[in-house]
Amino acid sequence: MKLASFDVTAETGTERRIGVYNKETDELIDVTATYAQALADEGEGSPREVAAAHAPTDMVDFLSRSDRAMDAAQRALEYINETNATTGLDETTLRYDTADVTLLSPVPRPNSIRDYMVMAEHVENVFDDIPEPWYDLPVYYKGDADCIGHPGQDIEWPSYSEKMDYELELAAVLGKKGRDISADEADEYIAGYTIYNDLSARDMQFEEMEVNLGPSKGKDFIGSNVFGPYLVTPDEIELEEVEMKARVNGEEWSSGTLGAMQHSFADMIEHTSQSQYLYPGDVLGSGTVGMGCGLEMDKYLERGDTIELEAEGIGTLTNTLVDE
Repeated sequence: MKLASFDVTAETGTERRIGVYNKETDELIDVTATYAQALADEGEGSPREVAAAHAPTDMVDFLSRSDRAMDAAQRALEYINETNATTGLDETTLRYDTADVTLLSPVPRPNSIRDYMVMAEHVENVFDDIPEPWYDLPVYYKGDADCIGHPGQDIEWPSYSEKMDYELELAAVLGKKGRDISADEADEYIAGYTIYNDLSARDMQFEEMEVNLGPSKGKDFIGSNVFGPYLVTPDEIELEEVEMKARVNGEEWSSGTLGAMQHSFADMIEHTSQSQYLYPGDVLGSGTVGMGCGLEMDKYLERGDTIELEAEGIGTLTNTLVDE
């Protein structure tokens, strides 16, 4: 399945929704509302309450419901394909054309963000000498989970930077709580994958890291962690074979796959969960694919540039850098 978070305008104001993508009609099916209607048709006495409990409209809460939420999304998709219904209880809209909604990051406010550096070619291009611990440890930094960028959003160029860069990555989103998770069990904790544009203010990043801390403001500014457009469940994707591309103003700058990962997402989960809980809504970034950023090419973004990151089976994540 492909899941999305989006906002709709209702009588009470803007409301958050979770949609499951229907590839047959290029629509998003409102999971909670459609599941409620399916339950009502089956004779459930409290369909709205059950649907809200099994499939809440906030993605972190949704993922916390684990299989119940995923089953509700699958049932919603099946219900639409069976009935071709357009409205549900109280004439609630069940189906939205993707062109008529504003997509948000699949997880609009992640529980946490950790970004790793596991792609061999990228590391070789960045370091003159690869640090020995890199071969053994999937090291990471923590991003600001409040600095989220959304598909199609204009991202403000940070006032303190003159050297902006994109990073072509994928991210795993966790769907279960756990600690001390073995690599053999780790895949069970991944709810899905999405595209990650780890925007970077390189000049600030380099300055900060001279004191062996950071990145901090090199990575943390409004909209700097861009995710989307969809969260794709693991059964629909061959992760290491996903073709990825980056385009700037329509010109291809980067391409690659995750086939050369020194450490897998399972390794990341095993390492990170030692003596620590991981939670639904935690995001783990793959790190940049080889030649997947301007730093590796000494080629940087300019104000007004439009960046498109594309990943086969997930979609295209598009943003434009604008002045404040």
